[in-house]
Amino acid sequence: MSNIGIAMIGCGGIALANHMPGIALCRETKIVALCDSNPEVLGKASRETGITAASTDYLQIVGRDDVHAVIIATPNFVHAPIVLAAVRAGKHVLCEKPIAMSHQESLDMLWAAEEAKVRHMTAFTYRFVPAMRYMAHLTRTGAVGQPYHVRTCRLQDWGTRSVGWRQIEKLAGSGELGDMLSHRIDYAHLLVGDMERIVANTRKFLDKRDGQVSELEDWVTILAEFKNNATGVLESSKVATGRGEGGRSQDYCEINGSEGTLVYYLERPLELQIGKKNGANLQTVTVPLEFQTWPGSPRNPSVGDPLVTFRYDQDVEFIEAIRNQRPCVPSFVDGAKAQSVMDAALLSNLEKRWVEIA
Repeated sequence: MSNIGIAMIGCGGIALANHMPGIALCRETKIVALCDSNPEVLGKASRETGITAASTDYLQIVGRDDVHAVIIATPNFVHAPIVLAAVRAGKHVLCEKPIAMSHQESLDMLWAAEEAKVRHMTAFTYRFVPAMRYMAHLTRTGAVGQPYHVRTCRLQDWGTRSVGWRQIEKLAGSGELGDMLSHRIDYAHLLVGDMERIVANTRKFLDKRDGQVSELEDWVTILAEFKNNATGVLESSKVATGRGEGGRSQDYCEINGSEGTLVYYLERPLELQIGKKNGANLQTVTVPLEFQTWPGSPRNPSVGDPLVTFRYDQDVEFIEAIRNQRPCVPSFVDGAKAQSVMDAALLSNLEKRWVEIA
């Protein structure tokens, strides 16, 4: 495929800030159509981008002949119907996380995409942070030996500010679990492997945000046992007072093993801390140049804010997978694995017990 036409379905902040600059990096690829259920958001995006092919009806958009692939950045509850409509129309799909409202729904999406023989990708954006890429490489090549523990946390301070549809159960499914801990679940899968069982707890501290009812959890934690006998602790909060929000708030991941330790901080995306068996304290190393951009990305890693520019590489990966007719990384398989853990976490919190992972 030479020229690839992309439809952006959901034209809010994530689409404008992350995906559109990412697609702009891709050769012979352009956004040809926009879709959003909110006419005001759609009109704003159309004016800012100059793209006039726009509709509030996603069925109209996925049916267009000039659309070869779609990027879905909508509220969670419409991910599945849009994905299923897109793959029925033969379109490749990049979907924001969490990809579904349940594990079964995520499996339906995966199976439909596989049957249609289209590329499918889950937007686990933080996999593309250079330090996380290098951390995963070192883990795969034995730097930590047998994994013992993984711990990761995302601590932000949103105060009482509204988080929009993300605080409504029927639109989001879960709160901090799906919004931010889903990425940390993916970290754990990437670094350690599949979980065997978990116990989880959630807490809603705020009943209202900006005067609007808030139905979902502000904090969540998971204690995990992995199939390879490793253990894990995963935590995420929107009410960690004083931590701020965005890329400079706390996003931390550490893995300890028989041979060493690796430590990642999002706010230092081009550095990693490494501890070796019988060695001195943790040493900070610079991420090698080969890991500072995703394979195939034309992005210059020395240009722009590295806390922002890594996000563009996920769109490059999507387009390169389409061009080369290979699986995307990460795919709906990874999205479904995370969804199985999320379902188990909600059940564990409800029934106050350990839950086996599907």
